[in-house]
Amino acid sequence: MNKPNINPNSAVVLLSGGIDSTTTLAMAKANGYQVRTISFDYHQRHFQELAAARTLAQKFGVEDHLVFPIDLGPIGGSALTANIKVPKNRIETEMSTHIPITYVPARNTIFLAIALAWAESLGAGSIFIGANAIDYSGYPDCRPEFIEAFQNMANLGTRSGIEGARIIVNAPLIHMTKAQIIQEGIRLGVDYSLTLSCYDPDNQGRACGECDSCLIRRRGFEDARVADPTIYTPAYRELKSK
Repeated sequence: MNKPNINPNSAVVLLSGGIDSTTTLAMAKANGYQVRTISFDYHQRHFQELAAARTLAQKFGVEDHLVFPIDLGPIGGSALTANIKVPKNRIETEMSTHIPITYVPARNTIFLAIALAWAESLGAGSIFIGANAIDYSGYPDCRPEFIEAFQNMANLGTRSGIEGARIIVNAPLIHMTKAQIIQEGIRLGVDYSLTLSCYDPDNQGRACGECDSCLIRRRGFEDARVADPTIYTPAYRELKSK
């Protein structure tokens, strides 16, 4: 039986436009991978991240950037896809105690499955995802156990895996703190002013400064001792100036 034509130096990187996925992209490029990126237009509240992802793909000279449309709105169950308020100004213990309402049901399972299909079609030997298990968010699909389980599924559920040319799922940030991620990105030359992490930005893509993602991001820059380049809404800037 002939093995599928898989290029071990080719990779698909999931790129949301935030800190984690952008740093992951920089790491893949630094390690010599021929990179393609994929973003998802899933009817998310923070759709402005798609523009950030496009800009970042261009900045990194990505060969092919795919925006995959998949409307998760009808599934609901998340403040990112349904008419549910995004929590604001929560303390760290609140963020880490329960799975937050910003969790999108099975999102990484869905996204990784689509990325896996594209990688197999392209003959790419690796997938990179910026999943991170450390900094408070508590998403079940960002844990090492999930990544390992998905790798097992990819081995069993694809032609490539069955015929001995496995596609490797890489999550290089899984055990890193946000500060460590930012420091690694700075070392690799990432311009974090181009990234967007906010769950509830305004129409111009300016960050609210108060959602969990904004709070974790700001704390990450503080802990990394790096100036925060985030552009915040005028309302938040006025609030902080008082």
